[in-house]
Amino acid sequence: MRYCVVGPTYPFRGGIAHFTTLLVNRLRQRHAVRFFSYWRQYPGWLFPGNTERDPSDQILEEPCERTLDALNPLSWWRTARLILAERPDVVLLQWWTPYWLPLLLVIGLAARRARLPVLFYCHQLWEPDSPRLEWQLARLGLWLGDAYIVNSTAERRMLERAFPSRRIALGHLPVYDAFASKALSVAAARQVLGLPPPEVPVLLAFGFVRRYKGLRYLLQALAQVSGPAHLLIAGEFWEDEQEYHRLAAELGLTGRVTIHNRYVRNEEIEPYFAGANVLVLPYLSGSQSAVGMLAIHHALPIIATAVGGLAETVRDGENGLIVPPADAGALAGAIRRFLDEGLEAPMRAAAAQARQRLSWPALVAIIEEISHELAPAAGADTPVGADTGLQRS
Repeated sequence: MRYCVVGPTYPFRGGIAHFTTLLVNRLRQRHAVRFFSYWRQYPGWLFPGNTERDPSDQILEEPCERTLDALNPLSWWRTARLILAERPDVVLLQWWTPYWLPLLLVIGLAARRARLPVLFYCHQLWEPDSPRLEWQLARLGLWLGDAYIVNSTAERRMLERAFPSRRIALGHLPVYDAFASKALSVAAARQVLGLPPPEVPVLLAFGFVRRYKGLRYLLQALAQVSGPAHLLIAGEFWEDEQEYHRLAAELGLTGRVTIHNRYVRNEEIEPYFAGANVLVLPYLSGSQSAVGMLAIHHALPIIATAVGGLAETVRDGENGLIVPPADAGALAGAIRRFLDEGLEAPMRAAAAQARQRLSWPALVAIIEEISHELAPAAGADTPVGADTGLQRS
């Protein structure tokens, strides 16, 4: 198969950039891929973090053609022309926010007019904390697709109602397994992070702090859990950090909460997952969680809410526990059950099965199956590096 893939990669940071980079890498192991990426994504006023550039020393990078400037429509047309000239078997686009709608309309319309099949990988149909109006914008952009991969059963049903005659597959976020491991012990990891000794249970909340992630409910739940359980909050705050300090103080959690308000570089990720006993994802909305995929890679159990596809990734009673969203009491009950019943060891053991189920080869197999339906005459085993006309710059 011959693919043209559009999406972010290094030096831009974040889960979508990591996903696109790893996806292209895995596809290139079996197929010829031309990868178009950006040299500019967002204007500074739109990005609430300190920087959109990845400050990591250990980077994820894949050769690409940086033809796209999100603020320059001429670059969208030039990239569309390059894709049309290439005539790939499948154009693989990604959807996660309406910000990219104008660019995707240009590329998608060009591909559709040229009868090039378009496959959308949908990270989410609309952004958490956003009005449902975004769904209408998503439908406008996704209308240009011939097939779709989504990350939850609920989103598959929504697309089936919107586009009843098109191919819609249930996929998954794969396990994020690309970062080197030092095989840190719990004690060593906690020493690095300044956490209590190994006999104290540590709950981990990891990633950007945004309202939809429900951190307030986790603090309220922790206040209902007796004993020495400690909460580590690690990630860049996209809202007022002081609100959480005030809430923790009001709940009597002083000394039981550690906050690392910063973007965690790739090479610094391991200690957080090696030093914790369980990851908690108290989300109020959303589709999936790349943080959850990191936890599965590190064999860390997960307590999550039943939103989006989280209850499909985290199998209740196997590799984690599932609770209703916005329910601090239920969340506290799950934390107590996890600690009191000694569920950590069996749930860590279940991670191996989850890693296989949520692997990159499993996602690539879904993409290949759909691609052969969209372009049945394409060569199934085109060797990478063959004379296909695809550039590997």
